[in-house]
Amino acid sequence: KRGHLYLTEDASGPNGLFYRWTPPHGFQHGRGKLRTLADDAGVLSAFKCFDSGGRFVDDLSRATEPGTVYGVDWVEVPDRDARTTSVRKQFKDGQVTRARKLEGMWWADGGVYVVSSFAREESPVQHDGQVWFYNPARRTLTLKVRFGVNPAPEKDGAFDGPDNISVSPYGGLIIAEDGEGVQHLFGATEDGRTYPVARNELNIGTAEEPEYSEFTGPVFSPDGKTLFANIQEPGIMLAITGPWR
Repeated sequence: KRGHLYLTEDASGPNGLFYRWTPPHGFQHGRGKLRTLADDAGVLSAFKCFDSGGRFVDDLSRATEPGTVYGVDWVEVPDRDARTTSVRKQFKDGQVTRARKLEGMWWADGGVYVVSSFAREESPVQHDGQVWFYNPARRTLTLKVRFGVNPAPEKDGAFDGPDNISVSPYGGLIIAEDGEGVQHLFGATEDGRTYPVARNELNIGTAEEPEYSEFTGPVFSPDGKTLFANIQEPGIMLAITGPWR
């Protein structure tokens, strides 16, 4: 409604940022409208989070409990064209909040769902995935789903490495797994529980050293009857019909 655009950054050294572009005053989105803007139109900002006590949060990996809520401020990017320095490196410690592998994103429920695929030594706390929800009206970021480090990614069981994401018309999330080992398309209910939808059985490695490519791009058809998803390598699109409930 306010014309913002959002962008995730999958990066490390330092970890990436979550960005918001604010259009010029009076701008209205529409077919071909963005191309009418000047190259420097609007404002690009990165987010800065605070916990319930008002304390600055340096990295999203510090949140370990689903339901954790952070307040969000937006800090303008000094040089969004990154003429000499990558955008994420233009901020000093304490200026913005970071997260490793900010990837999948989906707008629904009046806000944006954002994925952090995993965090390792480059982050304060290790995990195998987080799903957040940013509410622009309240300027809050809520942890919806968190995956602990998967001790045996080569086996069925625990999921890890959420990447592309979609909100199901039947409630909850559909998540494409991009982790180590076995690759799944799986769902997450509104209370954070997960369940499998599909497993990639296409081995692109060898019998001795199997390898499975990631699922990508889950999206439901407009009538909600078909879930489309892809296997990245060798490049396969699947149409998965219900019944859904």
